[in-house]
This record gives sequence, structure tokens and C-alpha cells, in this order.
Amino acid sequence: MLQNIRDNSQGWIAKTIIGVIIVLLALTGFDAIFNATANRDSVASVNGEDITSTQLEQAVNLQRRQLLQQLGGDFDPALLNDQLLRESALNSLIERMLLLQATQDMDFAFSDQALDQLIVQTPEFQVNGKFDVARFDQVLQQMGYDRLEFRQLLQGEMLIGQLRAGVAGTAFVTDNQIDAFAGLERQTRDFAYYIVPAETDVSVTNDAVAAYYEENKELFKTPEQVVLEYLVLDKANFIEQAEVPAEAVRSAYDQYISSLSEQRRASHILIEVNDETSDEEAKAQLEAIEKRLAAGEDFSQLAKEVSDDPGSAAEGGDLGFAGKGVYDETFEQTLFALEEGKVSEPIRTEFGWHLIKLTGVRGAEAQTFEELEPRLLEELKTAEAERLFIEASRELEGLAFEASDLQQPAETMNLVVQTSEPFGREGGEGIAANNKIAQAAFAEEVLQGGANSGVIELNPGRVAVVRVKEHLQPQVQELAGVRSEIEAQLKAQQAAEAAKARGQQLVEQLEAGKPADIEWQQVEAASRVQEGVDPAILQAVFKMPKPDDGQPEFEGFALGDGSFAVVSLSGVSQPNLELSESDRQEYRRFLSSRAGQQAFAAYREMLRATAEIEREVE
Repeated sequence: MLQNIRDNSQGWIAKTIIGVIIVLLALTGFDAIFNATANRDSVASVNGEDITSTQLEQAVNLQRRQLLQQLGGDFDPALLNDQLLRESALNSLIERMLLLQATQDMDFAFSDQALDQLIVQTPEFQVNGKFDVARFDQVLQQMGYDRLEFRQLLQGEMLIGQLRAGVAGTAFVTDNQIDAFAGLERQTRDFAYYIVPAETDVSVTNDAVAAYYEENKELFKTPEQVVLEYLVLDKANFIEQAEVPAEAVRSAYDQYISSLSEQRRASHILIEVNDETSDEEAKAQLEAIEKRLAAGEDFSQLAKEVSDDPGSAAEGGDLGFAGKGVYDETFEQTLFALEEGKVSEPIRTEFGWHLIKLTGVRGAEAQTFEELEPRLLEELKTAEAERLFIEASRELEGLAFEASDLQQPAETMNLVVQTSEPFGREGGEGIAANNKIAQAAFAEEVLQGGANSGVIELNPGRVAVVRVKEHLQPQVQELAGVRSEIEAQLKAQQAAEAAKARGQQLVEQLEAGKPADIEWQQVEAASRVQEGVDPAILQAVFKMPKPDDGQPEFEGFALGDGSFAVVSLSGVSQPNLELSESDRQEYRRFLSSRAGQQAFAAYREMLRATAEIEREVE
């Protein structure tokens, strides 16, 4: 349990902020919540600031997709309550606006320089590990933003992160709270349990199946689905089109040669500065070693004898060849200023005091043009293909926007119009397995307006444009098609009811002091994360009251599979606490984090309670 606390307690504030950014930059549709475009109709106002109907509809769609992903592909989307989704989405939008207004009132700021740094370090905006402006613009285009809109959105998220950190950071816990929590967390319990199985060997009449079907027809609707037409643009197809002049390859080779630098081989003797050796003592020891070198003693032998660097001492202090950028700055400057065979003056780094000897110098080993040409040509072709791909993506975006179907863009760009299998809001197979496709397909302008979508990034180097070919509305399925499903459900229901009745009878019998002819499963000194025991049983056991006068406590409850658990709690043990300082700190971080989350939740409620909020839709 302590390890679970440790795993869940470290840096929750930072993780929350980073998580928001990751959702943004992973292109999962976070923009759909906040991207207010053409429709500016207000559905609510927060302290005089409007939330638009476009924002609300996009937020509802996002919540629906997230729920369907969590519930799995077998879940029927028709069971989702649209009114509840709208209410939840509107509450989220109101809360975000309240938090942003709070950051403005408190003059929170996130500088343009910090935003720039965050953007250029984002992998989604990089090509070959470096920030690429064309890639940045392409991704923003996919998200539906221009540069200014994206910067404003990102800045808002960082400001909310600052506010969260500031409020949550005020939380603290006392030693008594730590001891009390640790005592509960380390408590063990002795108990026994018996499972009354849910026997599904029961019969269900045709009349019962028909009656259930008539009463619950809404549960047996087919999901809303669409069939898409789509075009796919793949960067791989541009590799053959990419042309690289011979002089460009030669220029790349020249740049490669100019980037090479010499390498130097160093040996050193280190005297560490630590709790046992002060800075002055370490320097004095090294100066004494310097005198021994001046008297003619061998550097490598002295390194083996006195150096505190375990990695190099056994090798006579040898560190091997290295170029610039490897060592500490002071160490590097000293090394590259030495003549070969010479020993430096004593120098100080963060590790301690050093004597450095330059034992060798060599120029960088360069590959010949013939050896490197294939790799350089491939890299240049890849870069050129990336450029052509970005240009084609922009062209496809424009053609799709102007066209009333996909045939004209396909002919212009020599692409093939493809057709998907039917799929619902949760996605499907093939191209529909990408959640961005499902998001675009069920967007209002595409689903209801009949428009072509914008360019959608499937993955780096592959984009698509879609339009709805067919919109399939939910239909109630015939009884014959769902009969087996209903029969299974009714059997499971009857079995669970029978197991519950039998289990409750056993609990009453045991509480009356009458023995029961059942085979108990005994568990001794169980912790809250005891292996081999159903977590639902453990959770129930640790909620039961402590037995009085040596008499066990009994309780029964249904399990997720329809069976019924009967539990007999016989003892509770509270350990004598002897927390180590590291464990105490882990508990403190965990409890402070939890208290911080509660404090921020209370702060949000305070903002809501004191705000002027007007809703124009319910």
C-alpha cells in the first residue's frame, strides 16, 4: 500500500498541468471544447462573459467520445443520456471560465518567452528532433487554430495550472494525521467468507422474454452510424517524387565535415569534497599530490593510489577520448587549453578538486563522401518529401473546402475515393479506428451540413479528408435478433436474485447464532491490498465495524458476477507504528497532495457560489 501511495503522490500538480498539455498536443480533440467559430449564440454567461452554443455542442461530442472509449466497443451509445451530457459539458465550460477569470483578477502571467520555449520543445512540432515551423503550422491547421488562437489557449491552460498549484500548495498535514492514517492503512483483519454462486441453470419463458422486450424496446436500438467517403494523403508516396540535386548532397557533406571537432584523451586525479572532506582539505591533498608529480612520480600510479573517482582510478585515471560538450565546463576548458603530455593546475568542479593530464589528441574520424552519400541522399529526400507532403496537405485542405464532394479533389490530386464500413460515434474498424475520424464524422457541419471535413492527421506523415456518404439512424431491432440476449439477461437476473435470497438467509441464520453447513474461506491478517481475495470483499471487510466481546460480525453483499458473498469478521489488529523518516515523508506527500486537491475543489466551489452565472439552456 505504501508503494501505491508513493506512486500516486509525487508531483500531482505538475502531472495535472503536463496532462492538460499532453491532451492538447496529442490532438485528441481538446480544442473542440474551446474553439468558438462561426456560431456565437450564447448558451450561458459567467460574470458577463459568454459561452457559445458551438462550444457547448463540441464539448458534448468530446464527452460522448471519451465515455464510449472508456465503456468499450460493446456499449450501446443509444444508452447515453444527451441531456446529462449537455449539463456535464456546460458545467465544465463554466468552471474553466471561472478559473481563467480568477487568474486574470490575480494578475497571473505566463510570459511569451516561456510559451515559445514550451512550443519549440513539443515533439508534435518537431521534425528530426528540431522545431519545424511548417510542421507547427500543419498541426495547428489540423487542430483548427491559427498561431494566435493556439498561443492564447495554451497560455490559459498554463495560467490555470499556476492557480491550481498556488491553491493546492497551501495544504499541509500534521504528524498526528500521518500517524492516524498510517495506522488505518497498516491495519490487518482476520475474516472468513463464503460465496453463494449465481446458478444460471434456470428457464425463462417466451412470455417473459416478450414482456421484457416490449417494456425495454429503447434498449435494443441499433446505434447511430455513418458510412464515410474519404481521401488519404501519405507522405511515403512523395519519396519517389522528391528530387535532390547533386550539389545539395555535396553541401550536406561539407556541413558534416565542418561539424566535426577534435577529440582529446584525458586522465585525472580527483579528490572529492564531501561530508568527510572539506573544500580546503581536498585542495590541500591535491596540492600535495601535485608536489609528488613534480618530484617525478608517475601520474597513472598516483591516480590508482589516491583518486576518488571509482570509474577511472583503476585505469590510472584514464577517461578516454571525448569531444566538447561531454565534461563539466571548467573541466572541459582546462582540458582543451592543455598541451599534450602536460598536467593542469588544480581546478574545482562540482565533484571536487582535479589534476588533469592531456594524454592524446586526435582529429575527428570523418567518413568519405562515397561512404556517407547514400545516407545524406536519403535524409535530404525525406526532408524534401516532408515539404511536398505539407504543400499537398494544404492544397487538399483548400480543394476539400471548395468542393461539394470528394471526387474533384481526388481527380485533381490523383487520389482514390474510398468508402468505410458503417461505424458509430465510438469509432470502428479501418480508418474509423482513429478517434479523430469519428470526431470529424459526427461534427455538426459534416454530419448535418454535408460538408467535407478539414484535413485530419491520422499520424505523422498521413492525413485524410472525409465526408458522410450515409447517415444511419437508430432503429429498434426485431425480437428475434435480440431474443438470446434477453434470455441471458433474465437468467442472470434470476440467478442473482436467488443467490441474494440464499445469502441473506445465511447472514440472518449466523447472526442468530445458528451454525451454517458451509465451507468458509479463511483469511488471516489480511491487509487492504491482500492478494488472492476479491477487492470487493476486501473493501467490504474493511468497512465492517470491529467485533465486540470476541463475537464475529457478519455481513452479506452482492458481487459483480451476480454471486453473493457472506463475510464473518473475527478480529482487527492495529500495529505498533514505527515509521521511518522516508515512509513518513511519503505519507506526508500523499496526504498533502490529497488535501491540496480538496482545497482546490473547495476553491472552485467558492468561485461558482460567488459568480453571476446565467444559463440560457437547460
